[in-house]
Amino acid sequence: MKRNSLFALIALALGGVGAAQAADFSNWYIAPRVGAVIPDGDRDTSSSLLMGLGIGWWVNPNLSVDIEYTLNNADYKHKSARWGHEWESVGLGATGRWYFGEAGAGWRPYIVGGFGALRHQAYSGFIKQGGWDPMVTVGGGLQYSLSDRAAFRGELAARYDRDNNSIPHHTGFVDALVSVGLTYSFGAAEAAPPPKKEEKVTPPPQPSCRDLDDDKDGVNNCDDRCPNTPAGTIVGPDGCPQKVVIDLRGVNFKFDRPSIGEKNIEPSLREPTAESLAILDQAVDTLKRYPDVHVEVAGHTDSIGTDEYNQKLSERRARIVYDYLTSHGISASRLDGPKGYGESHPIDTNNTAEGRARNRRTELSVENQ
Repeated sequence: MKRNSLFALIALALGGVGAAQAADFSNWYIAPRVGAVIPDGDRDTSSSLLMGLGIGWWVNPNLSVDIEYTLNNADYKHKSARWGHEWESVGLGATGRWYFGEAGAGWRPYIVGGFGALRHQAYSGFIKQGGWDPMVTVGGGLQYSLSDRAAFRGELAARYDRDNNSIPHHTGFVDALVSVGLTYSFGAAEAAPPPKKEEKVTPPPQPSCRDLDDDKDGVNNCDDRCPNTPAGTIVGPDGCPQKVVIDLRGVNFKFDRPSIGEKNIEPSLREPTAESLAILDQAVDTLKRYPDVHVEVAGHTDSIGTDEYNQKLSERRARIVYDYLTSHGISASRLDGPKGYGESHPIDTNNTAEGRARNRRTELSVENQ
């Protein structure tokens, strides 16, 4: 009989809940139920057991829709001329339920309405096959939440069945349905948000004078003895303006050197060459320690030769030092020149060999201090 089939279907659905949970169908549920059918008096059948299995879906927190399969078998009454026959009704329909109150509350009343079709069969020594007939259900019930997944339902409804197969020359019956059942959700219950932790706001520590540099000169207020130096001023460790001197004395050139096109500075320097190179390297180090310093690169000669020749020679001397600085990492944007001043700015007499040797030189003049 189909009753055994329905029991097997309910067991299969309950056994498959674990697999359905993995799919996270959090709005879906199964809804088995049992109850009784109190038939319309014109059916000439006794009250019978009602069994049903639905698969439902929450459209929103107040509305659910079930697709349900139902079965009930009844005996004809003893006074009936068809005594001994068994009457069976199989139903398939869709039912909507509208719930009142908040989701997750204990008891929630609801109203129910549905539609579908019923097929009737009469059993005796032979089977009388009936047809499918439309049916409509209205009623109400109560639902009680047992857990985050499970809920209990109790329901009372009236079912209009447009049956014109069970009893000749009679169409339409109204049966009463009384049932209880469960719903079991497939998906995991939505986790409540964790409580907000009150974070203690610790006020930031007050900065000390060692954390402050009001004039932005790189010296903190504690150590700055000149706290209002203008922007761009070169200062010493005490924050006061500092004169940067880049002295190239000792970097002297051989007579009539560098030659035209000469690029390497070392052969053009007066002996001892290593001392002159060491002075140039100290100048490079000073410029790197004071990145805001700009200098003029100027070349000079002694008085031997024409003014025109000495001018060109002084420019070559300025150029070869300029190239030495840029090749050792000093940006050309910090260098003004190269400039040649010929024999016009001697620092010693041109009447002696020693004096003329000192006048053959290149100088770095610090600007904007």
